[in-house]
Amino acid sequence: MFKFLLATNNEHKLKEFKDIFKNYDVQIYSLKDLGIEVSPLEDGNTFYENALIKCKACKDFTTLPIVSDDSGIIIDSLGENFPGIYSQRYMEKMGGQKRCLEYLEKNHQGSKAKFHCSIVILNLEKEPIEFVGEVNGTISKIVKWCDFGYDPVFKINSIQKTFSELDPKTKDKMSHRYLASQKFLNYLKDKNYI
Repeated sequence: MFKFLLATNNEHKLKEFKDIFKNYDVQIYSLKDLGIEVSPLEDGNTFYENALIKCKACKDFTTLPIVSDDSGIIIDSLGENFPGIYSQRYMEKMGGQKRCLEYLEKNHQGSKAKFHCSIVILNLEKEPIEFVGEVNGTISKIVKWCDFGYDPVFKINSIQKTFSELDPKTKDKMSHRYLASQKFLNYLKDKNYI
C-alpha cells in the first residue's frame, strides 16, 4: 500500500484526493490524522514555492511522502500572473467574494483567465516533484451564483459554461486540481508505486 500525508486540514480538498485515489491501494493521511499542527507562512513567489513551503513545514513530523498543492486564478487584464498566488488575498482586499466578482464582471468581462494548480510531493524522490493542472477560460457575467471563490465569473473555454453552473461531480472532473492530480496519479502508476 502506498501511503502519503496530504498537508491540509481542508476537508473538501481531502475528499477530492480520496475520491481520485479510491480505486487504488493508497492510504491518505491529513494533518489532523497524524496530529500535526503547522501553519507555515506562504511567502513564496510561485504556486510551486508555496506548495513546497507547506510540504517542508511537515518534514520534521513524518517520514511519509508529503503532498501539498497551491492554486489560484490568473486574469490577464489584471496583470501578469495576477492575482495568482494572491487570489484569496485579492478577494479579501476587494471587500469579499460578492464585491470582488461584481467588480470583475463589470470591469474585466471577456478577459482571458486561467485556473492553475501546482501539486508538489516531497520525501519520495531526491528532489521535490511538481504536477501542474490548468483550465483556460474567460471572465464572464455571473449566470449562477455560488459561494466558492471565483467560480461564478470563470467561463471554461472548452464548454462555454462557468464553474458555478456545473454540478459538483462534473466540476471535480474538470478542475485544475483534478488535472494536476491525474498527472500525479499517472506518475505513481508509471513508477510502480501503486
